[in-house]
Amino acid sequence: MARFGRVLTAMVTPFDEHGELDVDQAVSLARWLVEQGNEGLVVSGTTGESATLSIDEKLTLFENVASAVTVPIIAGTTGSNTRMDIGLTEEASKLGIAGILGVCPYYNRPSQAGLEAHFRAIAGSVDLPVVLYDIPIRTGRKIDSTTLVRLANDVPNIVALKDAAKNPGATAAVEANSPDDFEIYSGDDPMTLPLLAVGAVGAIGVATHWCAPDHVEMFDAWARRDIDAVQRINGRQLESFEFETSDDAPNPVPSKAMLRMLGHAVGECRFPMGPTPHGLEDAARSVYQRLVDARG
Repeated sequence: MARFGRVLTAMVTPFDEHGELDVDQAVSLARWLVEQGNEGLVVSGTTGESATLSIDEKLTLFENVASAVTVPIIAGTTGSNTRMDIGLTEEASKLGIAGILGVCPYYNRPSQAGLEAHFRAIAGSVDLPVVLYDIPIRTGRKIDSTTLVRLANDVPNIVALKDAAKNPGATAAVEANSPDDFEIYSGDDPMTLPLLAVGAVGAIGVATHWCAPDHVEMFDAWARRDIDAVQRINGRQLESFEFETSDDAPNPVPSKAMLRMLGHAVGECRFPMGPTPHGLEDAARSVYQRLVDARG
């Protein structure tokens, strides 16, 4: 069993009609996601609009979501300011969370030596396990495989990688040269199946907001080595993976549209992510209905 579970959702952050944090809806959504089959949740990640949340909002989310569910909660506490990130990480560690998500610092494009120093400082500030998050399409900087392998081997509480780098070959090299208990999670829904093939143990997903049952079924089929079933289950989710982000509606705009269509009052995204394109909820309804039909 994977440390944090096989199927985790990078949860959206609900806002009310005034764009303020809606804690009650966050708690309700977290509980519903667990009911749908999620074995863990990431709070204040990319899909949670972390860049638009204040420190107080993040801490409020961590505390309330962690106390509302029994699955592991991984807290997105990092950005591009190492000192500030250490402070938030230390405060978050007091709130019942299971681990830290450490995203590659964005915008300032540090060297690999700078990245390594940043992650060592974050991990050294707490005893909690740390999941490194490599997503160069968002951050503008790739964490080199050699850097990942060195951190995995040298820092005891750096225990996992959320991989959204779209290079399974490089991921295979990281898996092969890291400790046996170092875990890789897919951080890019279309790449989950390829990453399973090179050693991933789970997924931290976006479409898992509404595809968690399919992911559970797919991971169960993978465990029994029923490759035909794995391919079939993955195939019926491809439209959801395509829907979850685009240039006109980048993640998490489509996820919030899907959740609103499903009856969850998650609100709109804060700027600069919005506004929601016209007709997106109708498109969500069609995507979801075809997914349900394909389940049989």
